[in-house]
Amino acid sequence: MPVLPGAEPFRHEGGEVGVLLCHGFTGSPQSLRPWAEYLAERGLTVALPLLPGHGTRWEDMQLTGWQDWYAEVDRELRALRERCTQVFVFGLSMGAALTLRLAAKHGDEVSGIVVVNPANKVHGAAAQALPVLRHLVRTVSGITSDIAKEGVAEVGYDRVPLHAAHSMRNFYRMVDGELPQVTQPMLLLRSPQDHVVPPVDSARVLSRVSSTDVTEILLEHSYHVATLDHDADRIFEESYAFIARLAPGVGKPSGTGQVGQQEGTATGG
Repeated sequence: MPVLPGAEPFRHEGGEVGVLLCHGFTGSPQSLRPWAEYLAERGLTVALPLLPGHGTRWEDMQLTGWQDWYAEVDRELRALRERCTQVFVFGLSMGAALTLRLAAKHGDEVSGIVVVNPANKVHGAAAQALPVLRHLVRTVSGITSDIAKEGVAEVGYDRVPLHAAHSMRNFYRMVDGELPQVTQPMLLLRSPQDHVVPPVDSARVLSRVSSTDVTEILLEHSYHVATLDHDADRIFEESYAFIARLAPGVGKPSGTGQVGQQEGTATGG
């Protein structure tokens, strides 16, 4: 199945400090592409994979679950560790939950994490009905493009497959139990006006992790997909400053001798 225009994965061979970026549920790498390019332009090695079942059609996502999504980012993290001296993991929404689990499971192999509007729970009455509802209804309306900035759209699905949503719900519950294992420095950025993930999710993450080096920043002018919104530049700048503080190797060339490589094309905002 062909990938939607703009939803292609992105990779860049840079220096000895690497960053893995994780996109959200029903979204695609397009939502994080400007962030990835910003980091690549500053000499970092960057990986922004396309999660299984995403970026094509919702029917493909119906056949996947959290194990598939997590396995993909886990593979990418291990690959970055092989060629970088330090690796950071960034994520948006469900991608932030993937980020938190990678931090919990990989310990010191992850030097720090940046999470934007992290999702921690599927809320509402429908969430409780998912175990049964998914057998009766295949999809519900989509959740993409919660963006305040006019003229900007997120590349993703306009339908949410309920089998996949049920899997995501189970994943959030598991990650919530693992949050005390997260000890890395953490930068959390959240939008007070978010129509997808409520503020209680960020508060829960902040209260449960064991990290002692924690910074919270409010994104006053953006909605859920803040990486494509009015506060995008601030996210990029703050995340790079976060890396520079923790990684003396920023800006140094890697020893691999490889030149920069990119996959996909630039798109959308």
